[in-house]
Amino acid sequence: MSRLFHKAAPMMAAILGSAGLPAAALAQDAAAPAAPTLSSGDTAWMLIATALVLFMTIPGLALFYGGMVRKKNVLATVMQSFAICCLMSILWVVAGYSIAFTEGTPFFGGLSKALLAGVAKDSLSGTIPETVFITFQMTFAIITPALITGAFADRMKFSSMLVFMGLWSLLVYAPITHWVWGPGGYLLGDGVLDYAGGTVVHINAGVAGLVAAIVLGKRKGYPNENFAPHNLVLSLIGASMLWVGWFGFNAGSALAADGRAGMAMLVTQIAAATAAMSWLLAEWAAKGKPSVLGIISGAVAGLVAITPASGFVGPMGALVIGLVSGVVCYWGATGLKRMLGYDDSLDAFGVHGVGGIVGAILTGVFAQEAIGGTAGLLEGNAGQVWTQFVGIVATIAYSAVGSFILLKVIDVVMGLRVDEDVERDGLDLALHGETIH
Repeated sequence: MSRLFHKAAPMMAAILGSAGLPAAALAQDAAAPAAPTLSSGDTAWMLIATALVLFMTIPGLALFYGGMVRKKNVLATVMQSFAICCLMSILWVVAGYSIAFTEGTPFFGGLSKALLAGVAKDSLSGTIPETVFITFQMTFAIITPALITGAFADRMKFSSMLVFMGLWSLLVYAPITHWVWGPGGYLLGDGVLDYAGGTVVHINAGVAGLVAAIVLGKRKGYPNENFAPHNLVLSLIGASMLWVGWFGFNAGSALAADGRAGMAMLVTQIAAATAAMSWLLAEWAAKGKPSVLGIISGAVAGLVAITPASGFVGPMGALVIGLVSGVVCYWGATGLKRMLGYDDSLDAFGVHGVGGIVGAILTGVFAQEAIGGTAGLLEGNAGQVWTQFVGIVATIAYSAVGSFILLKVIDVVMGLRVDEDVERDGLDLALHGETIH
């Protein structure tokens, strides 16, 4: 309707002008953008999407990680996800949201909305209440540091973990969020495509996890002792919750109940299913048997890889992204880890870091102008692949250096790693005074 009016406005202006009516005023009204108004449909969808993304961390990620550790460390592992959820919620309100989403420099937002100053019941962010947008983005700020914990499972002090995650969220996560999604952000201005968090969430968390695993050192007895998961049923349930919640993650990033959200949902399902099968087949060929751990890890790898692309690619792009990410992340969790000799306990880097890199690059290949407004390599815009690569390198560099400095400072001040006897006997009883039987 609005398009019709804009096309008809010049003709109406000419007719009314000949009658002595204010044609200039009519043309000005036609050109003026409409003020944003609340959409109850968009708001309802974003309320649901926000709950879905929170569901990814508690209970989804908690169960996914909890099932993969040994029995003596299950409570310590699920506790990390739950405690991070609480801590990040507070820090997001105190300063995280303002650093990420207010104007400042291209690298760091301002503090004009610290403690959510100026946010009222009727404040809008596009067509939804700003309160809903704040909470939606809060759930991203929750799951990102929670993902890191998989890399150093079984060996970090709980107190040191809380301090590291708190500082990391404000000094690493929030600034990178500002780069990619904030007003005047460095990577946003450069044209980097990241629809739902390939750089912001997955590469960022994966790299931080890798650095943490290296700084803390290997688990006692790794790789010779048996570190098999104690309960893969819990991990499968957690992976299933992650999969369902991911629709809020990706389709919710449209911030509207529209066709782009629908496409994001479709490609998310396609990529997850394809990556699960490609990981399974790669493992089957390499080891002779397909495993439960393999298929659920493959599904998560596909979800990770489609995240930056979900608002930019179509179904065929999603199929290729799923196929490639399943095989490459299988290699990242097995061959790459063995080759470089680090102990990434639950493959946070192998799945999230590697998967995020694969997805970010392939976004530059398969992006469609008709879907997300930007063409990729297959539509003649080869430069987009380079732009994606620059975004990847910048994220890796900042996350790695920032995480390393924070970990080293905390290690000097309060120590990072639990005592050897605590690690041997299990973190549950020593750190939390509880066990499961």
